[in-house]
Amino acid sequence: MPQFRTVSLDEARTKPASGKRAELLQEYAGYLDRLTAGQAGSLKAAPGETTQAIRRRLGAAAKSAGKQISVRRSEDTIYFWIADERGPRKRGRPRKV
Repeated sequence: MPQFRTVSLDEARTKPASGKRAELLQEYAGYLDRLTAGQAGSLKAAPGETTQAIRRRLGAAAKSAGKQISVRRSEDTIYFWIADERGPRKRGRPRKV
């Protein structure tokens, strides 16, 4: 018979992953955790690494943590910050309810 125990949601989200991808995910989640309101972070691509890979890893880490982020690229540097909770502004005329 299996053993049951309750765990935190954070543990459940991060534990199933293993190997190199899990290590990278935890590393990038750490970058996001360091940010406070009104702060932004930057990551410079190492030789042999692409800005697209950095951007993809940041997005995966944010999704795993349940955070919305904004990301901008400038040559070989990625800038990122925690996005506004309200989400993006919508264009056009509002719908009638």
